[in-house]
Amino acid sequence: MKINVKNRELKTVRRYLYEKGLKHSLKRHTIAELFFREDKHLSVEELYDMVKKIDPDISFSTVYRALRLLEKAGFAVSRRFMDGVKRFEPVHPKEHHDHLICIKCGKIIEFKSKKIEKLQKEIAGKYNFELLSYRLELYGYCEDCKKHR
Repeated sequence: MKINVKNRELKTVRRYLYEKGLKHSLKRHTIAELFFREDKHLSVEELYDMVKKIDPDISFSTVYRALRLLEKAGFAVSRRFMDGVKRFEPVHPKEHHDHLICIKCGKIIEFKSKKIEKLQKEIAGKYNFELLSYRLELYGYCEDCKKHR
């Protein structure tokens, strides 16, 4: 099964690999293509399970190394939420978002808030603090889990 996703991220990854003198294999391409297409928080195991359906010959370590390479290159960021599982998500420059994480089922909901963005800048300014980045993670129960509590 072939994935057909043409996007800027893949071209940028190819250019990065070329500039660094790294191999651009079909396996790496398949992993990156699926990772960017899914565009969500994925553990190595989750991405590996998806990739195996497309190319059964891809190993777990190949998926892991590809994700680490994407992270090192700045195309992915890894996060460990309360469950301790390392998940990777594509980086979208100039698009900041925060997370609501369900502590029962692990569902991750991304959200954006201009109010929060403004407030954090105000707080940093109040303390004459040069803010470079921040991360907001809110833990609780998603709608479905809340119903079954």
